[in-house]
Order: sequence, then C-alpha cells, then structure tokens
Amino acid sequence: MAFANRSVLIYGVLFMALTVSHGATAQKLVIAHRGASAYLPEHTMEAKAMAYAMGADYVEQDVVMTRDNQLIVLHDITLERTTDVARQFPGRARADGSYYVVDFTLAEIRQLKVNEGVSTRSGERQPVYSQRFPLDKSAFRINTLSEEIELVQGLNRSTGKDVGIYPEVKSPAFHRTEGKDLSRALLEMLKSYGYVSKQDKVFVQTFEFEELKIIHDELQPALGIELNLVQLMGDDEAYEWMLNAQGMTELARYADGIGPEKAMIIPQDAASTDLSVTNLVALAHANGLKVHPYTFRADPGQVPGYAADFESMLRLFYFEAGVDGLFTDFPDRVVNFLQGE
Repeated sequence: MAFANRSVLIYGVLFMALTVSHGATAQKLVIAHRGASAYLPEHTMEAKAMAYAMGADYVEQDVVMTRDNQLIVLHDITLERTTDVARQFPGRARADGSYYVVDFTLAEIRQLKVNEGVSTRSGERQPVYSQRFPLDKSAFRINTLSEEIELVQGLNRSTGKDVGIYPEVKSPAFHRTEGKDLSRALLEMLKSYGYVSKQDKVFVQTFEFEELKIIHDELQPALGIELNLVQLMGDDEAYEWMLNAQGMTELARYADGIGPEKAMIIPQDAASTDLSVTNLVALAHANGLKVHPYTFRADPGQVPGYAADFESMLRLFYFEAGVDGLFTDFPDRVVNFLQGE
C-alpha cells in the first residue's frame, strides 16, 4: 500500500465503527500477528502501535516469563532469533546452544536489542524474510505484557476505538518444569487490567490442550473470571483427535474457538481449478466455536499456488471457507481488503 493511501486509512479508521465493514464482512476479524510484523520487528511496541493504527481488531501477544517472574512479550522461549543476546551475554547459553528467557532477569533482557527474525542455518545471521525491516537498524526493545496492555488501552481511550488483545500462553508445560505457572500469572494480570468476562475484548490462546483444561476448570474459577479461550492447532498427530465430531464436541467444553494452521482448512497443495476445503470450519461452527487460522503473509513465496495473489487467498478463507477471523503479518492489507468487499 502506498504511503499516502496508508495515511488515509490510518486517519479514516479513527472514525469508523468498531467493525471494519458492514454486511457480510461485519464480523470478520483482523488479528495482527505479533503486531504489524511485516513492517517492523515482531512484538515491538512500534509494531503494535502500527498494527493498531492500521485498523486491526485484535493485536496478538506471545507471553513468556523471566527468571524474576516478569511477563514479557516474545514469540520464543529463547532469545537468539530476535535479539543480540549472544553478543551481550556470551556464555549464558544452555547446553543446547540456546539462550532461554527464564535464565535472564527483566533488567538483563532490557539491555537487549531486538531485530527482525533471523535464521542461522547458513552459519550466518540471515533475515527469514529478506524484504522486511533491515537487520541491526534503528533501536527496538522487548516490552512487558503490562506495557503493551497499557498501550492498547491507552490508545482505545485516546481514539475511542475498542481494539482487543490476543495473548498466547507460550509453552506452559516448559514453564512448569522451570517452576513457573505462566497461565496463572497471565490470567492474574488480565484480571488486574479489567479483562474478566467473555464480553471483554480478549482471547487467551494455547497450543497445549491440557493447559487449556487447567485454565478452564481450575484457574478461571479460582480467579472469578471467564474469558474467551482458543485452542491453537498444528497439522500434526497431537491434534488429530479433535478433527472429528466427537473430538470437536469434547474440545468445545473448554474452548470458545480454534486457531488452526491455515493448511488444515485449505491444503497447501490444493489445486486452483479444483479447490478442496476441509470440513474443519463447518465442524467447529457446528459446535459453537469461532475459527481464526494463522498465518497470512504476502511475502514472496508465502501465497500458496491455489491463490492468484494475497487478496485472492483472503477471499477464499473469509468467504469460501467461512473463517471468522485470521492472523496476519499485514493487517493493513487485510483491513483494506475487507473494506473493499
């Protein structure tokens, strides 16, 4: 999107109603995946502010815990993919070569510089997406969950909008092995900021079904809250039992929605001339569950062959497959697409 058009969009959304469009698109959600992560390093405050201005309905937070029990927003339980931790704290890696968040205090993590996600498969740091924000430019930092909630809530007050948050309990089983109850800490923080019911603009997501049950059956009742819960799904055997009528009915006892990898809805190798859509969305909807697949990217090589372009892919998922919302690194393009429908 050209800068001028993006500026029009940013100013225009401030006067929009809470939904991005009307009619058939009124309930279709745009979830900013790690913020506007196509344009700025993921999970930085700058990326979140940009996603907000672009008109996202929800902004995502992956949540992990530090050694001194502080909640920070970071996709990985390790630090090396998106920070300069190896440069600043040489010798602090575990035996597997990774630098774990739970081994660092918040004060130490504040010293790190955040960069675009990198791969080291070639032996050198290379950006995963070559056309995104350049490595080691400008200055970005890791933020706490409380800082991010206050940013979103502050913008809601100053703009009159009602953008929601979408935190993920990141690797809760790992945190438990480290003596940390990440889910409880997250829920306690959400409650302290006024997120207490399904009417509040928050979804809490996790890949771990056993943790979902703990949140639903134990932690929420103990805290006197009842939030919208989402079961994330990958295309592997751990989730196969959920993909039939009996399994989905069982899942619906604990969840309000599912977050599948998008190829679980339209297979990656589907043919454009004979598009196959699985029954996952229909099965979820029959059990009262929302469907929010991930992750929709417009980078080179990221649009499957069955779609002519990024917008064609969006049309297939929103209106052919019937999903309720989706996670995207490009919230501006998805908002713009829905406004044009």
